[in-house]
Amino acid sequence: MTRLSQRRHILALLGEAVSAGARQARACELIGLSARTVQRWQRDCDRDDARTLRVQRPYNRLTPLQREQVLSVLNSAAYGHLPPSQIVPRLADQGRYVASESTMYRLLRERGQLAHRGRARPANPARRPRPLSARAPNQIYSWDITYLPTPVKGQFHYLYVFLDLFSRKIVGWQVYEAEDSERASELLHDICRRERIAPGQVVLHSDNGGPMKGATMLAMMQQLGVMPSFSRPAVSDDNPYSEALFRTVKYHPRYPTKPFKSLADARSWVERFVRWYNVEHRHSAIRFVTPQQRHDGHDKALLRHRHAVYQRARQMYPERWSGPTRNWSRIECVHLNPQKDSENQVAPQTDNSLRRVA
Repeated sequence: MTRLSQRRHILALLGEAVSAGARQARACELIGLSARTVQRWQRDCDRDDARTLRVQRPYNRLTPLQREQVLSVLNSAAYGHLPPSQIVPRLADQGRYVASESTMYRLLRERGQLAHRGRARPANPARRPRPLSARAPNQIYSWDITYLPTPVKGQFHYLYVFLDLFSRKIVGWQVYEAEDSERASELLHDICRRERIAPGQVVLHSDNGGPMKGATMLAMMQQLGVMPSFSRPAVSDDNPYSEALFRTVKYHPRYPTKPFKSLADARSWVERFVRWYNVEHRHSAIRFVTPQQRHDGHDKALLRHRHAVYQRARQMYPERWSGPTRNWSRIECVHLNPQKDSENQVAPQTDNSLRRVA
């Protein structure tokens, strides 16, 4: 069967499917063709496929003899221990040109003669944490620790904060004089008791700090049935909600311009901030309701009321709107570290990180 007859047969089957009530786009998806391709076939139904079966080969590709000559130089006693990036300039100093550096790497790769060199560990790009989604409060928590200045240079108080990602509510906090896994575990235990967290209900995301991965903290999480999730090492973007919260803390208009005089002074200020943040602050990422309202589910009625207000205003003053009214719909899902297609690509190693296996 020729290509032209195959195309006509496929178009006939698609026509039957569409006549029977199927959607053309869905039918194209099932057979692995794009709708644009089918449209082009229908437009030029009597025109044969212009693609050629001939395999294109570069006119200047190396012959088998030339390839073996290059490999013999690469595997010689003088150059067998060096990567092509070091061989090429040495050959040039001798007035010799054997092949380009990229060609040498390609030939060695085809022969399986490339491997990691040196004492350093080979490049192992850490992949993004698994994507998580929250559709209700008490499903995903994020926590971290930040510094609060003291009058003594080089010494700090440490603010522990646990944040509910769906509601943005600070569900737990404390200020201590040190970073400690045991204190973090006690704070987590208190949060789970107050929020009535059942085993397997919450995922707790954090970075790779010592208190986050300490034995006491991990044991407490296992005891409470809290599932762990960790960022990649030294990647703050993997824990964006806690980082954004700490920015709000440090840039709050009432954040002290001078260091906190004592631990009690720091705790007193953070207590006032948390009360403002949870109860008074209209959070822009959750349609300008307070975290407490969203955590308790009161934001649903509030957002419906706002929508009704805008609909009445539009009826009274239609000339003020050229499009829809402001979007007051509730944000039903919050994502943490959603997967991107570009992240599936692994960055290549640098030339000097490779050595050859003779």
